[in-house]
Order: sequence, then C-alpha cells, then structure tokens
Amino acid sequence: KEYEIRKEENKKFCLKLGINFVDCDYDIANWYARVKGMEYDPERGRRCTACFDMRMERTALYAHEHGFDAIATTNSTSRWKDAKQVDDSGHRAAERYEGLIYWTHDWQTDEMTMRKYQISANERFYKQEYCGCSYSLRDSNAWRKANGIPKIQIGGDMAGLGNRYFTDPVVDADEESQNVVDEFFAQANEIATAGKDVKERKKLLETYRNRRKHEADDGRINGLNNW
Repeated sequence: KEYEIRKEENKKFCLKLGINFVDCDYDIANWYARVKGMEYDPERGRRCTACFDMRMERTALYAHEHGFDAIATTNSTSRWKDAKQVDDSGHRAAERYEGLIYWTHDWQTDEMTMRKYQISANERFYKQEYCGCSYSLRDSNAWRKANGIPKIQIGGDMAGLGNRYFTDPVVDADEESQNVVDEFFAQANEIATAGKDVKERKKLLETYRNRRKHEADDGRINGLNNW
C-alpha cells in the first residue's frame, strides 16, 4: 500500500509537468532474495546498498534501452540517506553501459533541502514516515515504541506523527536537520549490533524509552516522519 501511494504521487506530479511516467514496477521477490541474510542490518547498511543497486540497475537498463545518456535519483536528496552510498550505486549501474552517466550533485545542502520542501509543500505531497522497506517499518516502529511515540500510519489522512502531508517548508526542513538525522542513526546503529538476538534488541531499545527528540511546545516530536 505504501509503495502504491508513493507511486501515485509521482504519477500525478509527472502529469502536471508533462513528463511521461515510466513504471518499472516493484519486483518484491527479487528484492527479498537480494537482501536475504541482511534482515537485521541497520539503515545505511548492506541491505540499503543492495536496495539501491537493484533500483539503479533497473533504471540504467531502461535508460540504455531507450537512448537516455544520464540517470539520477531523488534518494540522494534526503539527509536520511547516505549520499555517497546512493551515488556509488548509481555510478556502478551507469558503468554497465557505454555512453551512460550517473548525475552526481550535492543535493543535501541547507539551500537544496529548503527548496525540496518548498516544492513538497506547494504540491502538498504525501509525507512518508519511513524509508519504505518492511524491515525499516519493523525497526522504526520498535524504536518509536521504545520512545513512547505513536507507530507509523500508512495512508489515510492522519500520520502516526506530525502532518500527513507536507505543508510548511520551514518545519519540514527542521525535521531533516543534520542533528536530528545523526541522533536517529546513532541509536539505530547501536540497536543493530544485537542482530537477530531479540532479547538484546529489546534491552537496547529500553535504553531509549521515554527519551524524546526535538520535543515542541505543543508536545509533538519532530524529525521522525520525514524520509
């Protein structure tokens, strides 16, 4: 459901801009096969690399088959993603085909981040609360529970935390501040050290129980629903 929601947002925006939307649809069986054995890797770990590789390889193949000379991805615009990790996947994919390049740019500056959220607010885009994979959903909800934060809501008019849609570029950009992102991954990487040991994972999660991040005056917690 989350995948379909995000795809429909892309299709509507392409229609508005007069750009053809190419649907190289989601191959879930291939994805699970690629990430087997990485189910408990942390965000930005091997599983994410495998995921980016799969996406970029398919993009590069389509570009090669249809005469495009460059590819790029919005994944590298988010501070929730490791730009080098994303870009490396793009370069590897493009190198498979002569004459094809992967377009590298520093999309994560304060200016570019604000511009991204200005567009998102103007278009009132759906605000996703996690990266999109089932393991991220599992771990994000476990982290939220340990921090006393509502679980992720997929679809509907209400998000688990904050607004369902992008509406305020300043607030939205603050949710992706470098401090917020760094704090999240510091905790996530520590929890990931427990691997498949459920008891140890719960023990580490307990460390963060009732710990609040960027608590606003109205009691909302920012920085957790803006991937």
